[in-house]
Amino acid sequence: MDDNTPRTPAPSPTDEHVNSSEVGATALQPTNFKVLIIGAGVAGLSAANHLLQNGCNNFCILEARGRIGGRIVSIPMAKHKVELGANWIHGVLGNPIFEIAVQHGLVSVVNIPKPHKIVATTEDGLQYTPPPDINSVGEHINYEIQIYLNSLDDPKEKHLKQLIFNCLLKRETCITGCHDMNEIDLLELGSYTELQGGNIVLPAGYSSILRPLTAEIPKQSIITKCPVKKIHWKRKKTLTGLDTVDEGSECEQDSDDSEKTVTEFPIAGSITSTAVNNTATNSPSRGGSAESDSNDDYPIQVTCEDGSIFKAEHVICTVPLGVLKQNHKTLFDPELPHYKQEAIEHLMFGTVDKIYLEYDRPFLNADISEVMLLWDDDKYDLHASSNAEHDSSNDYLSKNWFKKIYSFAKVTDTLLLGWISGREAEYMETLDNEVVADKCTEILRIFLQDPCVPKPKKCVCWKSQTFTKGSYTSIPVGALQEDIENLAQPLYASSQALKPAVVFAGEHTHSNFYSTVHGAYLSGRTAAQSLLGKEEPNEIILESDGSDLSAWIQGIALD
Repeated sequence: MDDNTPRTPAPSPTDEHVNSSEVGATALQPTNFKVLIIGAGVAGLSAANHLLQNGCNNFCILEARGRIGGRIVSIPMAKHKVELGANWIHGVLGNPIFEIAVQHGLVSVVNIPKPHKIVATTEDGLQYTPPPDINSVGEHINYEIQIYLNSLDDPKEKHLKQLIFNCLLKRETCITGCHDMNEIDLLELGSYTELQGGNIVLPAGYSSILRPLTAEIPKQSIITKCPVKKIHWKRKKTLTGLDTVDEGSECEQDSDDSEKTVTEFPIAGSITSTAVNNTATNSPSRGGSAESDSNDDYPIQVTCEDGSIFKAEHVICTVPLGVLKQNHKTLFDPELPHYKQEAIEHLMFGTVDKIYLEYDRPFLNADISEVMLLWDDDKYDLHASSNAEHDSSNDYLSKNWFKKIYSFAKVTDTLLLGWISGREAEYMETLDNEVVADKCTEILRIFLQDPCVPKPKKCVCWKSQTFTKGSYTSIPVGALQEDIENLAQPLYASSQALKPAVVFAGEHTHSNFYSTVHGAYLSGRTAAQSLLGKEEPNEIILESDGSDLSAWIQGIALD
């Protein structure tokens, strides 16, 4: 994590899990598992639950952070729990996250939205209030487009509408996870499937969803503070045991780019937990593997940053796209197939940051829920230059980074939330929170034409994390939905292998629900299912309790 990022873990079962630093530095004996899951975010927890529900408990989750949840984390502010990461459940119908929340009483089935009044204001204090029949961003954008099409005669009014449209585009960059909407491929925009039901907020915070997701997972099956350094996924037998394949060796005839790694799925085999000698081998503490276990039964070797070594038959890799972009060449041994490396390079993993401002007293009108900032971008030359090098220069960003903040929304009467994306967000991450607080105060005083706007008593910024390297996935110009599908394809150690060696999961691997928590959840479920064979229960269990309203969506999950 970055030094300025709050380290407070979500109130969850996090602290109950095994910490790698508590295991003992000298106990380096490898631990053998049927399945190793890299990452305890929603995808990893989903995969673990699905394995458990189908009789496989011989797995271990390795988590780099000191907590579970990945990009879900909440902290208390202004006597209120705020979301530093994931904010909403996107959609109701067919959304497994919403179903879990309802089943465990985390959200009401009947969602009554709070009144939402937006005030859009310029730096001169001129305010614009949308017509009363405009209730959503989509309607607002369509309304503004109609204004443009009608070619208004009043230049001042036309200019004001232009500022509103620019503000909404900035909002879209935060929703999409990009620097500029010009980066997003128009033809691929429809690849994302939006579920009906709007955006749902969990009253107890998004992190409350972690409790039901971890309730059935044995606490010793999750090791935190254990970053993975290397995944040796294709190894061959030698006189001394199993060694990583030398790609130049004539002994290995399978190509990384063979058609099998892309499209061919072998006949399912068995992954029942009865294949292990006894449950004692499931303990993730170092040196816990049975001596009778043959190394040949665990062809995958995972080396962690602290020097510990794990072996497994299969790996479910939920490492975020941002980390894959930076480390995929060193993380996998041998390197990933060329088609998969291209997919990682093609896709975008943008930066979207949050700015929370906490105050001693309310200062906004009680009826106002959001202040939209109508920056005059032409005045500041924010769109005049198409030179990306100029736009990303430190001199330019130091003078303009804060103009990417499109609004301040009221979370409570004494808590405001601002959003910022792209290169401006990345620049903000280099600043001290005190500097950010001062600039936000200056902005509010200017736009509200009120020099008495107080300085916040606390400023907390959600910034890119060491083990995430960004926020979420989008499809830029030149990339395709097919890149996500290629990234999700499993890897086989050889053409004779009945089961994949490495399976990929995470929001970046779901071609319809990328960038969402439910996309991550479904991808984890599908990854686990790919390792469950015919000898398992006749009907593979998808959920542990209640009716599974999302079963219909399984057809478009990554199979």
